Amino acid sequence: MFANIRGVGLFGMNSFGVNVEVEISKGIEKLEIVGLGDTAVRESRERICSAFRSSGLKFPSGRVIVNLAPADVKKSGSSNDLSIAVAVLAATGYFNAESASDSAFIGELSLGGDVRPVNGVLPMAVCSLKMGVKRLFVPADNAREASVLDGVDVYGVSSLGELAAYLRGAAGMKRTPKYVPPPQSESGEPDFCDVKGQQFAKKALEVAACGGHNLIMIGAPGSGKSMLAKRLPSILPGMTFEESIETTNIYSIAGMLDKNSPLITARPFRSPHHTVSAAGLIGGGGIPRPGEISLAHNGVLFLDELAEFDRSSLEILRQPLEDGKVTISRAAGTVTYPCSIMLVAAMNPCPCGYHGRPKKKCTCTQRQVSQYLSKISGPLLDRFDLHVEVAPVEYSSISSAKKEESSAQIRERVQRAREIQQNRFKGTHITCNAGITAEILHEVCPLTEQAEQTLKDVFDRMGLSARAYGRILKVSRTIADMDGSQMIDRKHIAQAVRYRSLDRKYIE
Repeated sequence: MFANIRGVGLFGMNSFGVNVEVEISKGIEKLEIVGLGDTAVRESRERICSAFRSSGLKFPSGRVIVNLAPADVKKSGSSNDLSIAVAVLAATGYFNAESASDSAFIGELSLGGDVRPVNGVLPMAVCSLKMGVKRLFVPADNAREASVLDGVDVYGVSSLGELAAYLRGAAGMKRTPKYVPPPQSESGEPDFCDVKGQQFAKKALEVAACGGHNLIMIGAPGSGKSMLAKRLPSILPGMTFEESIETTNIYSIAGMLDKNSPLITARPFRSPHHTVSAAGLIGGGGIPRPGEISLAHNGVLFLDELAEFDRSSLEILRQPLEDGKVTISRAAGTVTYPCSIMLVAAMNPCPCGYHGRPKKKCTCTQRQVSQYLSKISGPLLDRFDLHVEVAPVEYSSISSAKKEESSAQIRERVQRAREIQQNRFKGTHITCNAGITAEILHEVCPLTEQAEQTLKDVFDRMGLSARAYGRILKVSRTIADMDGSQMIDRKHIAQAVRYRSLDRKYIE
């Protein structure tokens, strides 16, 4: 007796089809699973046998061999429990295997026969769709997550007994309706209208949002750096459906999805504590899991108290920031996670935080100031397009009854600038000015003669690196887009240079 049922495997972001082949022959009663499975896969033998007994199903006597093909690809996790159980039922003739030829099965079995949720159902559902699957059976708690896709009927399974009865022709299981996210509510979200004063810093964040640029803020404690950063997502353009799927895939793999809201439609904002490890920041583990930089994909990664982070952890960020992806290699395999993010950082100018403030004396020695700031390397600093000095808020600003500009008003301008960039980069993988490559830098950043001369003077005077030169051009391009100008003028260069103050003032 032989049967073949489709399942889906997952390793990191890589999902792949699994053919579950079952052969039942005479011999000593034994269930054997082959096909390069890890410990969780091998342990499924006990879960499946117990689930059969608990569900009132007769497990076949004799030798049962299960092959997970392709046999040369590592299988991990418990997501193939359900497909193996269904394949065993098909091999015994419990139901007609042909009726499940257009189906795939995903889920973990409990000893009592219940179907438990698993991580990574959405990327596995995407893989199923590409395989031509018409019906997808997943744990009931994962059904809404898989139902965000078009082109496949999703069924939520609560127990092995329920599924077995349905496959045999019994009624009862219904297709899960397609999940449609509710309209986003902005009530209760941090808004820029709450920020008094700080016009320069607000403008810098608007520029950063328009072009998708990385930004670092430096200033004394209580100047509003964290407050400003937390409001940045409120002025970013809404996510496209493709971006939502990409981000949701990552959260699905990490097991961080809300089953009632399985599609992420708001840009993520991640703010790890400065004690986070390199693995927590980048990702890692035996089977590499996504880190904070990937969880912030299509959103904002905020590093508060930047100088307090472990320097080696920060240096690991350099390459992913350039590539927009992070690759983690382990003995079990190599995993690549996307990390297209806006990096926002905040730090004090010295250990006590009051260096350079005229009204409050700094207690740090020059040596302590230098050691503190040297924690941020020049190459890492170069990854920040904008450097913003956040001055203490004046009493007149705090006490003023004047209504500040709201996030919605700022977002309208950001959206207009992003639309210009979308038209400019149509047909390419670039989505905003921050992603401009060296090959097309001068093509999309035309300068007037005055702007060219200004940039040359700045480059020579400040001793900028080639990377900093490119950053200034990209920011200038964004500022010109905000002005509706096709050419980059002198004033655009001058404003962009104002956002590079740390190059000359703090970091030697």
